[in-house]
Amino acid sequence: MKTKIAVFVSGGGTNLQALIDAEKRGEIPSGKIELVLASNDTAYALTRAAENNIPSVVVKRKEFDSQIAYEEAVKTILAERGIEMIVLAGFMSILSENFTAAYPKRIVNVHPSLIPSFCGKGFYGLHVHEAALAYGVKVTGATVHYVNEIPDGGEIILQKAVEIQEDDTPEVLQKRVMEQAEWILLPKAVEMVAAKLQKERG
Repeated sequence: MKTKIAVFVSGGGTNLQALIDAEKRGEIPSGKIELVLASNDTAYALTRAAENNIPSVVVKRKEFDSQIAYEEAVKTILAERGIEMIVLAGFMSILSENFTAAYPKRIVNVHPSLIPSFCGKGFYGLHVHEAALAYGVKVTGATVHYVNEIPDGGEIILQKAVEIQEDDTPEVLQKRVMEQAEWILLPKAVEMVAAKLQKERG
């Protein structure tokens, strides 16, 4: 039995697409994307899910009175579908310890820098690349890590370095980091974790 995976998204879903493509190429033999969960109904990632016949659901944080109520609703959806593993792929809602503790070493995130550089609260999307360029680092990259209650604080699974060019803008750098690191690392890490969970299940 393949490990059942849910991918959490908020926007365009480029990392979701990288996972879908990798799955089609047979690079995630131990897992299957069974659900796409979006934090808003305008996320283009939902279109990607529909085009690839992957069930999707929208759960908006603002429709719940509290973080706990929101997370319990998400947990219920995952339990109903037998989801064993979660991939955060550009998911903009913060998850509390109430949620992350329920899935120890079962939630992975991709972050567009070499953690511990340019990570933690406030470092997401283009902000990460702006900070790297402002600091003047010559090498950046991407990190796939387990998710715990500390933003970008979980154990690192894989990292890959990407060189910064002299005339880089944040947008150009973002694209290079995606192409040379994120889209390569994420499917590899997902397969590693899915295989481990598959083995644990026996």
